[in-house]
Amino acid sequence: MTDHDTLYFDGSCPLCRREMAHLARLKSDDLVLQDIHDLPDGNALPDKSSMLQSLHLRKDGDWVTGIDANIAAWQYTRIGFFWRWLSWPVIKPIASWAYRVWATRRYAKRYPASTASDNVPE
Repeated sequence: MTDHDTLYFDGSCPLCRREMAHLARLKSDDLVLQDIHDLPDGNALPDKSSMLQSLHLRKDGDWVTGIDANIAAWQYTRIGFFWRWLSWPVIKPIASWAYRVWATRRYAKRYPASTASDNVPE
C-alpha cells in the first residue's frame, strides 16, 4: 500500500485538466493526481474504459468513484469544506445524478467509438 491516495482523471478532457490544475495548486502532498492516459499497460487497476467514464480515487486502499471521488479529492485542500454540502442527504442524490449524466455525456462525446465498442483509443 502507498502512503498517498491517488485520484485518476482523464487528461485528454479540457475541463478535467482545468479542474486538476486548480486542485494541484491547492492540494496537500497526500494526494497524487494521475492522468489515466499516462498509466503503464498491465497495471492492476480497473479497466481504462471504466476509469475514463468517471473519476476514481484510491483512498486508504479502497475505491471511491464519481461525485464521491470529487468531494473526497477536494478534502485534501483548505477549501474542502465548500464541497461537503454535496454529500448532504437531501443534496447527494441530485448531485450524484447530475454527475452521472455529465460524465456519461462527456465520455460519449470524447470517445464516441468507445461508447459503442467499449474500446478506448490510446
